Amino acid sequence: MASPLTPKQETFCLKWIESGNASEAVILAGYKTKNPNVIGAQNLTKLSIQMRIAELRQATEDATVATVLERKQILTEIARGRFVDFMTNLTAEKLKSAALQEIKITESPAGKSTTIKLHNPIQAIGELNKMEKIYTEGAVVNIDNRRLEIMVHDEETKELLGKIEAGEPPHVEEK
Repeated sequence: MASPLTPKQETFCLKWIESGNASEAVILAGYKTKNPNVIGAQNLTKLSIQMRIAELRQATEDATVATVLERKQILTEIARGRFVDFMTNLTAEKLKSAALQEIKITESPAGKSTTIKLHNPIQAIGELNKMEKIYTEGAVVNIDNRRLEIMVHDEETKELLGKIEAGEPPHVEEK
């Protein structure tokens, strides 16, 4: 079990997470030293500090990285987006829609015109299908403890598997 951190060590961890610079974190944490790089390097070798930094990193990632559910919700919103949804009563909520790629309002002597561009729903559906492993291309390998099943969906992969079965070394050209 790591020992508890001193207030300076806690501040060091927080500042290191912000800047990624140990010397700067030492100075901002209030250490009195002529060699902040030495203190910073020493701090980064201490188990309690390493654990706290890992904890802070995880908390930062958890708060900033979209979960699988959030990504699916955004892609679904794009897939369901329709122009008719944006043709009347353009509210602040509608302007936050993931489906909306661009909105341009231009004024001319003839009046105002609004141009709306939505994200491609087909691409969003394709990404959702990839996330769910629906309609995959190439080889799909399913392994359980009794058998190996390879489903091949394209000619290039069939040819490569034929070479492997024949005992030839597979040669894959990079694209």
